Amino acid sequence: MDPVRHIKRLEETAISTPEQNKDVVLRAFDTLFHQRDYAAAAELWSEDYIQHSRHIAPGRDGLFDLVRSLPPTLRYEHQLAVADGDYVILYGRYSGTGQTASVVADVVRIDNGKLAEHWDVWEDEATRTESAGDSPMFGDTFPPER
Repeated sequence: MDPVRHIKRLEETAISTPEQNKDVVLRAFDTLFHQRDYAAAAELWSEDYIQHSRHIAPGRDGLFDLVRSLPPTLRYEHQLAVADGDYVILYGRYSGTGQTASVVADVVRIDNGKLAEHWDVWEDEATRTESAGDSPMFGDTFPPER
């Protein structure tokens, strides 16, 4: 076997660290949701992207089309990012859509440095009056009453 070719193949299939995977997901979310740079986002999402969300049409194009349909005031904030192997979980809030903000746990699988698969759990962010608890769902304060 050609050693140069073997090393190149190892580099191409190198396993990324959980920290690198977390950085990829955070960069991808910023690129798509804030910058709205679809060409750059296409480099971060796999062509074979698998979408498990009931809110989003299948594939990378389904996600990109959804974001295109949302107002430019869309905002994503993450409060927590956790990585374990090829999986990254972001706990964050989507707001600025003209509807109640959503608090979401996004679970992303990374393959070859790209977002390859996605699951999520969505919940409307509760105000103090709507909440049975004393702690806000996101951040340190409750959102304004509706």
